[in-house]
Amino acid sequence: MTQFGNLAQPDLAQYIVSGSDLDAWRQAAHQQAISADIDPQEIDWLLRAMSNLDGLSLKLGTFRSKAAIPLTWSLAELDQCWQQRLRQQVPVQYLVGETPWRHFSLMVSPAVLIPRPETELVIDLALNAVAESQQGEQLRQGIWVDLGTGSGAIALGLAHAFPQARILAVDHSPAALVIAKTNAEHHGFSDLITFYQGSWFQPLTSFRQQLSAVISNPPYIPTSVLPTLQPEVIQHEPLDALNGGTDGLEAIRTLVAQAPDYLVTGGLWLVEMMAGQGQAVQALLEQQGQYQEIQICKDLAGHDRFALAFRR
Repeated sequence: MTQFGNLAQPDLAQYIVSGSDLDAWRQAAHQQAISADIDPQEIDWLLRAMSNLDGLSLKLGTFRSKAAIPLTWSLAELDQCWQQRLRQQVPVQYLVGETPWRHFSLMVSPAVLIPRPETELVIDLALNAVAESQQGEQLRQGIWVDLGTGSGAIALGLAHAFPQARILAVDHSPAALVIAKTNAEHHGFSDLITFYQGSWFQPLTSFRQQLSAVISNPPYIPTSVLPTLQPEVIQHEPLDALNGGTDGLEAIRTLVAQAPDYLVTGGLWLVEMMAGQGQAVQALLEQQGQYQEIQICKDLAGHDRFALAFRR
């Protein structure tokens, strides 16, 4: 049952259920969600992924009067899926095989970290940084890399934001790259993104001093903190995409140290981090000695979330 979802293509539906039967299931699932301290909105997310129902019809309940609603799964399979969410605490994104991110619907699986809403800001920060840079036009048309691409979310966001740029996407996981490539194909970015398998800069030796930007959402959670994460995260998402080592900065140290060998002068360095790591990451960038205009940027909740700098 934990197969990839249908990427919101209800025309592939194979089962028919009445609105009244679907409403009865939805009401029961709603009570189960409350009892399990799960956001009941996940139920409607699941239904939108498995049917042609939209959020408004679910909110207003107008679907109840429909005699026939096509579903990708049978009602029994839908309930089995929901029980996995309740009992095994499997993230709903993995159950349906997709997640919204910016204006994309991205395929996800347990091979990749589920892209978070806060990570969407990295694209806006990149756009603003280029707009304010004296080398903005050159950067906009240069070579950008998304290190640790996972589902390919950042790479796709960059390809959309900078259509004149060449995007490289790197991940050490072959399984993750399969997902990322599928997302690039689905959204029409295959010609703009080149994928590489390897660890951080290892597969990019031919791009020394050529990159306009290094962007990454690396593992940044301290190892000791991992057991305190929600079961949906620690039990199901890939550990190597979460574990940042003893202090959470292991991967970030690598990115700080190695990026100057690959960035052009004036090139952008932009990395996501955990709230509370801002001062430490700023110190690493300053100590490295090849960065300037260092900034620690906050997310929408006001937490330090991104570090931004330019290569001297």
